[in-house]
Amino acid sequence: MAKRVYFAFHYQDVIDFRANVVRNHKLIGGVEKAGYFDASIWEEARKKNPLALKRMINSELENTTVTAVLIGSDTYARPWVRYEIFKSIERGNSVIGIHINCINGKDQKTKPLGPNPFEYLALTISNDGKKGKPLEWDNKKWIDYSELGTFGIKEQPIANRDKGLKLSHWLPVYDWVANNGYENFSSWIS
Repeated sequence: MAKRVYFAFHYQDVIDFRANVVRNHKLIGGVEKAGYFDASIWEEARKKNPLALKRMINSELENTTVTAVLIGSDTYARPWVRYEIFKSIERGNSVIGIHINCINGKDQKTKPLGPNPFEYLALTISNDGKKGKPLEWDNKKWIDYSELGTFGIKEQPIANRDKGLKLSHWLPVYDWVANNGYENFSSWIS
């Protein structure tokens, strides 16, 4: 059965066509052939105010099981991508990262890999291991993430409790070109 995937990315990567390469890579034969449904909302997102955008993101995340974060040069710093990542974790989605700067842009050039956004976001794990408090790096120190409060998570082992752990501790990251995303995307989201 096809998975419903939510794609999170910086809009500049749509303009450069890199995000579209991943989002549309197997849609020629339709979603059944692709093995996933695209739940991205980027076409509408730029027209909304912050509250409306939050509602739209929350709505589009409904019925998804996987969130794929498409990592370009500035994805790690985008406030709405941070919200999409934490909201995905809160709702229990599997979350993966995919570097896309290795894909030729509309200028037919590649870029150096962008910073991993999972290195700039963290969860403080409760002492019972069942809750996570989201944190973000503000380029100087870890601060509370103001858009979401503490939420339930999959119970963590004792070694992770009462600690702040970067999301990179849990979440895998792939490179679209080096890890042959065209052929392996379906296995990454399974």
